[in-house]
Amino acid sequence: MLTALLFSEWLMLQLAAGQLDYTSQAEGMQIQGDYSLAGLFPLHYTDVDAGGLPALVPCNQGRINKHGFHLLQAMRFAVEEINNGTGPLHLLPGVKLGYQMYDICSNPASVLATLDLLEQQYQSSSNTQKAVGVIGPDSSSKSFTPAALLGAYVIPQISYEASNEMLSNKNMYPAFFRTIPSDKNQVAAMIQLLVRFNWRWIALLGSDNDYGLQGMQSLSEQASQYGICIPYQGVIPTASDNTVQIMRNMVDNILKTKVNTIVVFSSKTRFHGFLPYVLERNITGKVWIGTEDWSPSTLISGIPGIQSIGTVIGISVKDASISGFDLFQKNMVDASMQHAQDDTNVSISSDNSCLQSRDLYSIAKNNFSMDKYDITSSFNVYKAVYALAKALHQALDCDSGECSKRSVTPPELLPLLRKVRFSLSNSSVYFDVNGDPPTGYDIISWVWRGTEWSLRVVGSFSPDPITLTIDADLIEWHSKGDSESEVPKSLCSPPCPTGHKKLQTGQHPCCFDCQPCPSATFLNKSKPTECQACLPEQWAPPSSEECLNRTVILLEWDHPLSIALLFFLATCLLLTFSTAIIHLVNLNTPVAKSAGGRTCLLMLAALTVAALSTLCHFGRPSPLACILKQPLFTISFAVCLACITVRSLQVVCIFKFSSKLPPAYDKWMKKRGPEVTIFLVSVTMLFISVLRVSLDTPQPSQDLQFYHDKIVKECSKTLSIGSGIELAYVSLLSVLCFAFSYMGKDLPANYNEAKCVTFSLMVYMISWISFFTLYLINRETFTMAAQVFATLFSVLAFLAGYFLPKMYIIVLRPHMNTTAHFQNCIQMYTMAKK
Repeated sequence: MLTALLFSEWLMLQLAAGQLDYTSQAEGMQIQGDYSLAGLFPLHYTDVDAGGLPALVPCNQGRINKHGFHLLQAMRFAVEEINNGTGPLHLLPGVKLGYQMYDICSNPASVLATLDLLEQQYQSSSNTQKAVGVIGPDSSSKSFTPAALLGAYVIPQISYEASNEMLSNKNMYPAFFRTIPSDKNQVAAMIQLLVRFNWRWIALLGSDNDYGLQGMQSLSEQASQYGICIPYQGVIPTASDNTVQIMRNMVDNILKTKVNTIVVFSSKTRFHGFLPYVLERNITGKVWIGTEDWSPSTLISGIPGIQSIGTVIGISVKDASISGFDLFQKNMVDASMQHAQDDTNVSISSDNSCLQSRDLYSIAKNNFSMDKYDITSSFNVYKAVYALAKALHQALDCDSGECSKRSVTPPELLPLLRKVRFSLSNSSVYFDVNGDPPTGYDIISWVWRGTEWSLRVVGSFSPDPITLTIDADLIEWHSKGDSESEVPKSLCSPPCPTGHKKLQTGQHPCCFDCQPCPSATFLNKSKPTECQACLPEQWAPPSSEECLNRTVILLEWDHPLSIALLFFLATCLLLTFSTAIIHLVNLNTPVAKSAGGRTCLLMLAALTVAALSTLCHFGRPSPLACILKQPLFTISFAVCLACITVRSLQVVCIFKFSSKLPPAYDKWMKKRGPEVTIFLVSVTMLFISVLRVSLDTPQPSQDLQFYHDKIVKECSKTLSIGSGIELAYVSLLSVLCFAFSYMGKDLPANYNEAKCVTFSLMVYMISWISFFTLYLINRETFTMAAQVFATLFSVLAFLAGYFLPKMYIIVLRPHMNTTAHFQNCIQMYTMAKK
C-alpha cells in the first residue's frame, strides 16, 4: 500500500503539471446532470509488470473485458431508471443524475481516475461536474489507494466487487462501503465447507495481490481452530516468462503433499495464468474450492481442458437479476450496429450523449452474453447506484414529492449513506457499522455436459449466525477412485477407530497413529490426543468414548435370594422359639436338666440373636448395621459355645474327676462357677468386640478394586486384625467345646454330647470356611447371600445337633424322660466301668 500511495503522489504531481491527460480516455463516457456519480469499471485487461513502480499502460491497448462492460452498463441502466422514474423506487423527482465513467484496466489507472475525481472537487469552474459519490473499483487491489484517498476527503465510495477484509477498517477507510460481502464471510464459508465434508488435509493457494494474500492469511489463521492442516501454501504470481518455473514448482509441491482438496483464494486473472501448468501435469481428481471472483467466471471455465481437473465448488454472491436490463443491453447492441452503418459524423441527440464514445460502440458490437457472474455483479452495481440515490433523496428532502435542488457535498452525503435501508428485487440493501452488507453467499458447483459448462447452486451460507446449508447430492463428484455419489477424502491419516487416541507423527496434527485407550479410561472428543480416566464410580472397556456407571452389588430386600433367605430366617426363628417353649414347659424333666436346664434358654436366646443379626446384611449398608452385624453374631455365638463348653465340663467332672478333685469341684459349684465362667467368657468376647468397634469402627463402604466394572456395597473392616482376634477367640471356644465334649464320648447316652457337638461344630466350621473361601474369590450378590446362609446354617446346626435329639425324647419318647430311666443308664455305666 505504501508503494501505491507514493505512486499516487507522483501521479498527482504529473497531473498538476499537465503532463498526463486521463479525461481524454474517458471521452464519451459521461453525461451531465444536476448531481453526478463516478463509476470505475475495468473495460479492458492489461498486463502490468508487478516489479518496480506500476506502469501506466493505455487501457485501449488491452483486451476487452466483457464483464467490466456489463458492470458499466448496469450503472448506466440504474441512472436511466432513476432519471426516468421507471425503476422500482421513485427517488429523485425533478432531479437528473449524471455520471462519468473511468476505464480502470489496472491499478495505476484506478489511482489516476481517483486523482482526476479529487482534482474536480477543487476546481472553481462552474462547468466542471463534481461527483458526490463513487461506484467501484472492481477488485480489492485496485481499491486500497482510492479508498484511502477518497476517505481522506470524505467522498462516499461503494465497491461492487472489492471484498478484502481490511477495507472494513473505518479508521483507515472511513468513506468505503460495498455491496459484496467481506472476505471475512467468504473465509468463514470456506472453513464451514471444509468442515462439512471433513477435508482436513488441504493445499492453499492465493494470488499475489491484496485480495489473495489477505484471504490466505485469514484462512490459514482460522484453519487450525477447526482441525484443518495446510501442508502447502503457495502464492500465484503474475503470469510471465520469469514465473513459469515458479508455477511449475507450485504444481510439484501440490503433488508431493498428496492433498485432494485445494483452496484457491485468487483473482480470476492470476488463477487463469496458473491453470495451464496444472493441466500440463494432467492433474485430475482433485477438489478445488474457489472464491467468488473466479469460481463463477467464464474466464476460468473457458480454458481448454479445464473440465478434467476434478470437482469445483465455489463461493458466489447470491444470485439476483435486474428487471429490464437484458432489453437495455439489446438496445445498446442495436444502437452500436446502427452507428456502424451510419456516417461517423452523424449527430447524436443529447439524450444519448454517452453513446458518442466510439470505444463503447466497438465493445457493444461484440454482443456479449451474460453469465451468472455477470448478472450478480451487475446487480451489486445496481444496488450501489440506488444506495447513493437513496442517500441523495434524503439530503434533498424528496419525501415531499419534489426534490429541492440545492448544493450537496460528498461529506454531507456520507452519514446519510450509512443509514439507508430499502428493498430492491427482494433483496434488502443496507450497511453495517463497517460499511459491509449483511448478506451471505450461494455455494455453487461446476456441472459439465461434454464441453458445455454451467453452474448449479448446491447450498447457501449465512454469516449471522454462521450457517452452512448444502445438499451434497446435487454435487457431481469427479475424483479418482470415487463414484459420483461418494464424497472424496482429503486426510493425512484416516480417522481413528472409536476409543483410539491420536499420536502425532509429524509437524501437522492431522498426521497421526491410533492407539486404543486402556480400560477404565475414555477418549473425550474434545481432547483426541489423550485418554482420560473415568470417575471412581464409573468404568469403561478398552477403546471407549464414554464411561459407564458401575453395577452396584448389594443384597437388596426384594432380590429372590433375599426372599428365600428371609424365609429361611423365619424358619430358624420358628424352630428356636418352638424349642425354647418346649424346653421351658419341660424345664424340670431329666432331659431338660441333663441338657443344661436354664442354661439352654440362654443358648436359645443367643442363637436367636445370631439369627437376627442376618437382618443387618440386607439392603444398603448403614452405619448402625455395620457396627452391629459382626459383633451380634460373634458375641451370641460365643455365649452359645461357652454354655456348651461349661455344660460338657460339668458332665466330665461329675463322671470322671469328682472323686479326684472333690474339694475344688465342690467349691467351684458352690461359688456358682458355671454361671460365672459363662459370664466371664461372654464378657471377654463382648470386650473384644466393643474394643474393635471403638478403635476401628466399620463404616459403609464401596469396594472399587475387586471388580473393574462393579461397585461392591459392603461394610469396611470385614477382614481386619480386630475381626481376626474375634474369630480366633471363637475358634478357641470351639476347640475347648469340642475337647470337653469328646472327653465324654464314653459317658451314658443321656449325657454323651460328643457326637451332637462334633456334628454342630463341623457344620459351623464348614459353612464359614466355605464362605471365606468364596469371599476371597467373589463378591457378587451370591457371596453376600452365602454369608447370611452360613450364619443361619450355623444356628440351624446347633439347633439340630444339640437340641433336636432332646426335643425328640421330650416330645416323641416321653418314657425315656423319667428319673428311673436316667438312673438305670447310670447304673449300667457304673457296672460297665467295674
